[in-house]
Amino acid sequence: MAKKSVLFICLGNICRSPISEALFVDLLEKKGERDSWKVDSAAIIDMHVGKNPDKRTTRTLQKNGITSYSHKCRQIRTADFSDFDYIVGMDDDNMGDLNDLKPKNCRAKLVMFGDYDTDGSKTYVEDPYYSDDIQAFQDVYDKVYRCCRGFYDSVTS
Repeated sequence: MAKKSVLFICLGNICRSPISEALFVDLLEKKGERDSWKVDSAAIIDMHVGKNPDKRTTRTLQKNGITSYSHKCRQIRTADFSDFDYIVGMDDDNMGDLNDLKPKNCRAKLVMFGDYDTDGSKTYVEDPYYSDDIQAFQDVYDKVYRCCRGFYDSVTS
């Protein structure tokens, strides 16, 4: 059976998309399905390529029990549009950029992550980067936690 695959996208690949990747991998591990999926995250822009996620991202993940996650930021590639089943954007700007970047032979389904929020809010995942409050990262974590479950349920049912 072929692996399912998902690529989480945000502007810089240092906040929202790494949290999404880490939480989705954690969900798959808890369900015993990690080996059935290819999961990654990437950026729209190249500003942070090769760097670690934001320290506040790592701190928030660790505070919530995800301690083994590691990632080096990367930018989305044209091949990603054919290599992944789903490419998940965090906000309207991400979705616009993804639609502009997608090649004619795009195989991936482009989806907005907030549409999978199990609380029914269906809004975008806000960027916590410019916030001075670590709570903004926890708020993203909480929303992404719900979105991961909603996304998983929708693509596996």
